[in-house]
Amino acid sequence: MKVVLFSLVAGILALAADIPPTKPAVIDQIVAKVNGDIVSQDELQRLVRERVQEAKARGATGQQLQQATEELEKNLLRDRIDQLLLVQKGKELNISVDSEISKYMASLRRQSGITDEEKFRDYVRQESGMSFEDFQAEAKNNALTREVISSEVGRHIHVDDKDIQAYYDAHQKDFIREEKVYLSEILISTQNKDAAAVAAAEKKANQLYEDASKGARFPDMARDNSDAATAKDGGALGGYKKEDLDKNIISAVWDLPKGGVAKPVKIATGFEVFKVDDHTKQGLAPLADVKSDIESVLYGPKMQPKIREYLTQLRTQAFLQIKPGFTDTGAAPGMDTKWQDPAVLKPETVLKAQVEQKQRMKRLLWTIPVPGTAVDVNGKSSSR
Repeated sequence: MKVVLFSLVAGILALAADIPPTKPAVIDQIVAKVNGDIVSQDELQRLVRERVQEAKARGATGQQLQQATEELEKNLLRDRIDQLLLVQKGKELNISVDSEISKYMASLRRQSGITDEEKFRDYVRQESGMSFEDFQAEAKNNALTREVISSEVGRHIHVDDKDIQAYYDAHQKDFIREEKVYLSEILISTQNKDAAAVAAAEKKANQLYEDASKGARFPDMARDNSDAATAKDGGALGGYKKEDLDKNIISAVWDLPKGGVAKPVKIATGFEVFKVDDHTKQGLAPLADVKSDIESVLYGPKMQPKIREYLTQLRTQAFLQIKPGFTDTGAAPGMDTKWQDPAVLKPETVLKAQVEQKQRMKRLLWTIPVPGTAVDVNGKSSSR
């Protein structure tokens, strides 16, 4: 028996010796615990890569890109803890964002122009760099954080009318504008169509005009019927000065009131149905027209410190532990977030070589019968 066991162990060691030595590499490690969730080092590194790519896409290069990267790395753990706390709070408050996510995914599908489900999933994976399920989960988490901030912080912030008036008086030069008409469109194309098809296109354009004039939602009609590239945006074209428009379009839209719909206009590529979204007059914009813009300007400086206060409050109520070497730049003053019980947490750092060798040894042991037993055809062992 001893000889058999010695031969078995010797054989296993010989096989293990054939495994080429590799440089120990850490697979991943937990760097923070936030209530029932964790933050891993691999996750933080992935977020840095994604945000650096976003900065590059915005045109950041050289020293500017380096500074942006350093700022990202400095506050990345803080930002991730912020999001986890807000998502957890959203779930605690039973906030549902399912309908919002459904609309968002439907809008994304329309913009992509892909109707096949699998192809759309592939499109999302290619564009986002993550699985379809992870993309949906990330979108849901982002929506939850917005809802929590809005309900728990935003509703407590008010911008006084006197502050709005004061800002308007002090920045009137910013509210001097040119006369412009803001339009949305529905294009029914006639390109490469015969006379019968052109007549059918004109009939369709007239019907759409009638429906829009009776109150049908123009963005939905544009999305479902327009042949223009603007269809995915509900037909929105933006603002135009009078000299930027064709005379036939000027005649159709310039004197219409806000919300007015023009009869179809024949252009080179088809029939256009226009809706006037707005018509701004030349000169100083009235306060009523720019009030919401001023509120947005004044709201931000009030909002940011309140959000930070709220996140500090959530931290004081949370179970939060951070591994040495990592810093939460949004830490609550005086709160103990030291990493506890290192002996218990030891398995959280694992070496690739250890995993590979352990798995191989396990497979080897499984394939070699234990001395003194026999294995039948069903894989069951029995004593001899």
